[in-house]
Amino acid sequence: MLDPAEYHDALACLEWQVELGADEAICETPVDRYAAAHAAAEAKAAAAAAPPVADAPRAPDARPDPAAQARAVARAAADLEGLRHALAAFEGIEAKQGARNLVFSDGDPGAPVMVVGEAPDRDEDNAGHPFAGAPGALLDRMFAAIGMSRAGGDIYLAAAMPWRLPQTRDAEPDEIAAMQPFLERHIALADPRIVVAMGNLPCRMLLGRDGIGRLRGGWTEALGRPVLPMLSPAHLLRVPAAKRDAWADLLALAARIG
Repeated sequence: MLDPAEYHDALACLEWQVELGADEAICETPVDRYAAAHAAAEAKAAAAAAPPVADAPRAPDARPDPAAQARAVARAAADLEGLRHALAAFEGIEAKQGARNLVFSDGDPGAPVMVVGEAPDRDEDNAGHPFAGAPGALLDRMFAAIGMSRAGGDIYLAAAMPWRLPQTRDAEPDEIAAMQPFLERHIALADPRIVVAMGNLPCRMLLGRDGIGRLRGGWTEALGRPVLPMLSPAHLLRVPAAKRDAWADLLALAARIG
């Protein structure tokens, strides 16, 4: 341990050197700064001249694409019963886990008119078929007014989304992409003369656009068939004044059926 007098003497010497301009401690062994700079330059040049290292190949995404799976599964269904079983076994949509029942269809699949509704609500989920509860009762009265019924084989009912979504929320884009091939195959197998798209979701899946308030009242086409966008019975229950528009659309449908 340094004697206090030696410590203060050493500190005074250091302060004197700093006052003289010394700003770096000198090692006991000399350092060749020129050689160090030359070695650094050579290392930099060698690194620049070296061939680039190829990126390692990326591993393929192990997760299956639900939409691609759906296209393959739907295409393989030879009839409506096979399509129903394929939908029941399909695991590419998580919303299925919270639903009570698969909501596939109701009515005669040989009917000239196929009505495609929105995603199931609580009543439809419990019943296991589309257009149940109060909206279903209203739909039956609407079609009875033009002489058509599901029991009489005039209309065939289906759901654009076969499972109830959590909190009855809107369908996400990936859910729509996964269910669209099944809906298209459903229509192809049922082979109706006319498709009625009731609500925004079936219009989005069949026509690629929504805004049912603007779309209703005009005929369009999808999958090589006439399509009539209409307001859903659930909407009519919420907005009774819109029933006038629904009546006009029903009359247009009756005239088209002849």
